[in-house]
Amino acid sequence: MITATIKDDSDELGQAKEVKESCLQYLIRREHSQRELLKKVSEKGYPKSLVLMIIEELAEQGLQSDSRFAESYARSRVHKGVGPLRIKAELQQRGAAGQPFNMAVEDIIGSWYELLQQVYDKKYAGIPYSAPKEQLKRCRFLQQRGFSNDMIRRVMSE
Repeated sequence: MITATIKDDSDELGQAKEVKESCLQYLIRREHSQRELLKKVSEKGYPKSLVLMIIEELAEQGLQSDSRFAESYARSRVHKGVGPLRIKAELQQRGAAGQPFNMAVEDIIGSWYELLQQVYDKKYAGIPYSAPKEQLKRCRFLQQRGFSNDMIRRVMSE
């Protein structure tokens, strides 16, 4: 516990309480990765070492979790029709690389292929294409959404 580590210096103890309160305020609004919390709270002028100590304490207490953040983030992105490659890259940018997030799509829609099919149908339902240029345009759209080439080929061949 941070208060046990900082006994004598009341300024440091007060600052530690401020850091913890700031972290909790961010976590109340939504899940955050450790990297996001470190960045946001450090920008307020607190020492990074103290912020990191508080974040680790919050993680030990179960108040902050990178895996919970990854799952929550992935759910929101799946609802917007974003594919696995893009979600993985975005999680890596936010400091939650390697966290599992496939349950989000399984709970919401069933599989990544079904999500891809929904995204494709929403954009191009009933609009046939014959020109290779149009096919490339559709492929690029789905790639930007974060779907793999294999998945795109499968949906385009149907």
